[in-house]
Amino acid sequence: MIKIIIYSLLAGITIFIGGLLGRLFEKCFKKNIESYILHWTVAFGGGILIAAIAFVLTPKGIESFSIANFSIIFFAGAIVFFFLDKIIEEKGGLLAQTMAMLMDFIPEAIALGAIFVHNQNLGILLAFFIGLQNLPESFNAYFDLRKNNHSPQNIIIVFFILSFLGVFCAILGKYLLFTQIKITNGIMLFSAGGILYLIFQDIAPLSKMKKQWEPALGATLGFLIGMIGTKLFG
Repeated sequence: MIKIIIYSLLAGITIFIGGLLGRLFEKCFKKNIESYILHWTVAFGGGILIAAIAFVLTPKGIESFSIANFSIIFFAGAIVFFFLDKIIEEKGGLLAQTMAMLMDFIPEAIALGAIFVHNQNLGILLAFFIGLQNLPESFNAYFDLRKNNHSPQNIIIVFFILSFLGVFCAILGKYLLFTQIKITNGIMLFSAGGILYLIFQDIAPLSKMKKQWEPALGATLGFLIGMIGTKLFG
């Protein structure tokens, strides 16, 4: 239990750190440099998410389910995230913006708590991916919220509170799903389908920058870090 709390907290606290970094960059850099870094972090986060899908979220599900079942679960995740994305786009505002960041964080944190009971190395790897993807996501979410005229103080406070949500979800996963391996694998598959939708709908288009080719290298770097994490903890 102590390890689950520690690793889920480390995975979640990067939401707060990403917000602080966003505030720091806002105060210290000019707009053109800020825009360049934002495109880099969007691509970097996308690369990490793809690595999480490839190395953590889908392999066990493919092993556990038939082709028909894992196809349905995976595609259901994409459909649900599709509708959530539409609702978020229509509603706008602070709650909607933070929901977009949490759509992948919550199911992964629940799976983290359940996985840790059976495979600590895989749990650590998932915590590693969650923490890495939360950092650029919260960094970029900070600037999205600032564009909607939310104060830096309110954004940082919300991000600090959300950092502890992963601990609650991980504990929930431990007690509700620790004997339900197939359900846990299904949650990861479902999350993977939704994340893949978000990558191509929201993340990849935002990483492109006119007359700049380097930011897209961030996706390769993010995936490389995912490979390294898999080698170290997998």
